[in-house]
Amino acid sequence: MSSSHDLAGNVSGKRLAVLALAALGVVYGDIGTSPLYAVKEVFAGNHPIPVTEANIFGSLSLFFWALIIVVSIKYVIFIMRADNRGEGGIMAMIALALHDAQGKPVQMKMIMIVGILGAAMFYGDGMVTPAMSVLSAVEGLEVATPAFKPFVIPLTMIVLFGLFFVQRRGTAVVGAFFGPVMLLWFSVLALLGVYNIVDHPAILSALNPLYGVEFLFANKALALVAMGNVVLAVTGAEALYADMGHFGRKPIQRAWFAFVLPALVLNYFGQGALILGEPEAAKNPFFHLAPDWALFPLVGLATVATVIASQAVISGAFSVTRQAMQLGFMPRMEVQHTSEREAGQIYLPAVNWGLMVAVMILVLGFKSSNNLAAAYGIAVTGDMVITSILATVVVARSWKWGWGRAIALFSCFLVVELIFLAANILKIPDGGWFPLVAGVAVFVLMTTWKRGRQLLSERLKGERLELSMFIESLSTSMPTRVYGTSVFLNADPKGVPHALLHNLMHNKVLHERVVLVSVQFYDVPFVPDIDRVEVKQMKENFWSVIVQYGFKDDPDIPAALLLCAENGLEFSALETSYFIGRETLIPRLNSDMAFWREKLFVAMFRNAGSATAFFKIPSNRVVELGTQVVL
Repeated sequence: MSSSHDLAGNVSGKRLAVLALAALGVVYGDIGTSPLYAVKEVFAGNHPIPVTEANIFGSLSLFFWALIIVVSIKYVIFIMRADNRGEGGIMAMIALALHDAQGKPVQMKMIMIVGILGAAMFYGDGMVTPAMSVLSAVEGLEVATPAFKPFVIPLTMIVLFGLFFVQRRGTAVVGAFFGPVMLLWFSVLALLGVYNIVDHPAILSALNPLYGVEFLFANKALALVAMGNVVLAVTGAEALYADMGHFGRKPIQRAWFAFVLPALVLNYFGQGALILGEPEAAKNPFFHLAPDWALFPLVGLATVATVIASQAVISGAFSVTRQAMQLGFMPRMEVQHTSEREAGQIYLPAVNWGLMVAVMILVLGFKSSNNLAAAYGIAVTGDMVITSILATVVVARSWKWGWGRAIALFSCFLVVELIFLAANILKIPDGGWFPLVAGVAVFVLMTTWKRGRQLLSERLKGERLELSMFIESLSTSMPTRVYGTSVFLNADPKGVPHALLHNLMHNKVLHERVVLVSVQFYDVPFVPDIDRVEVKQMKENFWSVIVQYGFKDDPDIPAALLLCAENGLEFSALETSYFIGRETLIPRLNSDMAFWREKLFVAMFRNAGSATAFFKIPSNRVVELGTQVVL
């Protein structure tokens, strides 16, 4: 006879299995397609190492222990515990680290700079991943016959265009297939590995870390080059942390240890066993794992798997961009929701088409996965180093470990990651410059926007009128009051919005009820509806409303204002007008920001999305009032 406790356990077990299957499709796509190119780059890349038994055993040992140390221990066991109310990712880590550094401006500035650099590296990685993975899959056709070589680039471009074109439809329709397809993919990886290991079972002795250590000491010159390719096996580790909010910690951990890690290890060792018996197969060992009859189905499956891996990276770019907008690191952009049920399923047209152009330029410019591999590792390792630095701050303060224990733990990971980073610095002339240039460009844009917004806020505050004094002055000479409610967006809850002053100056009237709405974003993922609004009634029928959002919330001012009814402030949509200030910025020399950055900020400000669309305010109820601001 089963108890209710047992039943609950069974239900949670089923739910865990379903989430673990879904995580296979979204979380593990990137790291799951690494076998397509990782081993090949070691023995047949732009800087190949000799195909000898010692090198095969040594490099496989390094592959295995990189997966254990970097992915299993660092990310799955430790980093995934550093969640911000269940959410993960670089923005969540920045928010946690900043929260612990409150009141220490120098530390906050350093954390912000390091965090923005990490986010910038993420975009660099997001550009290279789709190009690298899809091109690697399509190149499998060359294994069948060299006659297919002229068609590799065109086919890759078609697949990539299709991938970005369908983004606007959202992942809801195709998402249901992601998990089962990746389940099949990892099963095939494991089977292909076992199929080849049977012929050379001695390859399993490479699990011994001594082979890796001996390889590094015996080949001091080649070792750093090899490490630059070994890092390709751990690309996608950041996705485990970034997508934690979608699935939870346990399903991701369970999927990794029970299925993904064994499948990857078996496949890598299968490729090693194959090269041990057939050294010439090192040119593309993954596709040589399969019997001849299975080659074309394998190319097809690999292409689908790489599309899924790319989809996860693109979705991640959408999520990070929206979080960056909420935290004030990026200008407003159009955000479309592709699902009525899942708030996290969004589409940003500007990010989508920008990424597509960058990815296609990469494919046309680098022409092969061997060349692209040089561009791949440096963004990944840079991101990993930055995550370790931020995690050290969080562990020392939030977890109360103290600096000594936190530094001791993460210095172990940093030693490995800094070796990876040093190895990838060697790739800069061969293509590693691209993600660095892309990352620096994004970093400049994000820091310019953040600093520019601070500068604009200071200028507006310098012209600020105190709200309480303004309302007191109205009581002595009240302008004409007209029927209805006026809502003014107000960045400073204690000041008078410029739009209100301009409306009073030009129209000489006030509505009978004036509501000043201030929107505040907090470094938490979500703010519950019960805490969404703070309402305060003032003299002369003025009301102050503070609307609060987390960095993953979807801002909707009209919906938030409906929650004010509990505090005696009710809104009628047909009787409410929204007044929004629109600043025209004028750069000037000898300002607090370099003139070229001022010009860049002005251009970004001019092209930013409107507050009307961002806050979902009905456009037919909006009045915009302009003002000029000299920076």
